[in-house]
Amino acid sequence: MKDGFKISVIVPVYNIKREYLERCIRSICNQTYQNLEIFLVDDGSTDGSGTVCDMFAKEDSRIRAFHKENGGSSSARNLGIQNATGEYLGFIDSDDFIEPDMYELLAAAVVKYDAPMAQISRDEIDEAGNRMPDVCVPPETESKIVSEDMMRELLMHRGDCSFCTRITHKALFVERKFPVGELNEDFFLLSHMLTDITHLVILPKQCYHVFYRLGSNSRKENKDDFSRVFTDIVNNADMVTELVCKHYPKLYPVALRFGFYQRLDYLLHIPIGQMTKENVFYQRVVKYLRKNLMKILTNGHLTGKNKVYLGFLAVAPKGTRSLHAKLRGM
Repeated sequence: MKDGFKISVIVPVYNIKREYLERCIRSICNQTYQNLEIFLVDDGSTDGSGTVCDMFAKEDSRIRAFHKENGGSSSARNLGIQNATGEYLGFIDSDDFIEPDMYELLAAAVVKYDAPMAQISRDEIDEAGNRMPDVCVPPETESKIVSEDMMRELLMHRGDCSFCTRITHKALFVERKFPVGELNEDFFLLSHMLTDITHLVILPKQCYHVFYRLGSNSRKENKDDFSRVFTDIVNNADMVTELVCKHYPKLYPVALRFGFYQRLDYLLHIPIGQMTKENVFYQRVVKYLRKNLMKILTNGHLTGKNKVYLGFLAVAPKGTRSLHAKLRGM
């Protein structure tokens, strides 16, 4: 399609290896859809990343570089949102990169379906350049999906909640922003935004390439690491259950399944040394499972394996976790 409305592309930047940052920025600049403004938000980098942003701003008139004190990716994204003049907004993580036609495809989709949001599919690539198994399986064809069905896909861990794979109408950000200080921020914001829209579009082509780099916010470098993302996903499970009860009551059993699964994920990642009486959050998770054990066993959306693990973790969490660690060779 011909370049129509403007898309504001916001890239939070913090201490990213130069070759990855340059690859990211050039993949945006080389889009076939040219009606872009590109915001490079230097979030207090100390390694010269901010200088790279300034260099690109001089090369391309569509690029603006912002520099701020370190506050996390959400605060960097929110700064970009405040300054954006595009009708639609997109976000790219600074170590990822995109195919040249990504924004052209997304722009065409929102026009075709009169949609406030369109999403492209993604793949993941490791540091050696190898493609990893798909986290989210792409649809076979482009599809228009109502918000309730998208919520179901998120709760069943089949949907992609990332704002990097989508463009979103700016009006949806008037009342809502990325929550600062959380690591599961995309899920939090998208869950709320789904209650504001009727439908969105999902495209099958995998145009967004996630670069799986050890040491990022939600990725473990060794077995002793325990990212705060695992507590955030439990908190967000409770948040989304409240949203579902209010807006999509038919999805309540699915929301319960989501909450159980997130607690399972938490308990299978927490270091055994942190499973103590003094750990209030851990104790609260175990108490929740024990209180809801019958609901776990009768939930039709959990697999048999999920139920077995959750049952044992509710009864003997530390012993089950120790056995799991041995079986996994951790």
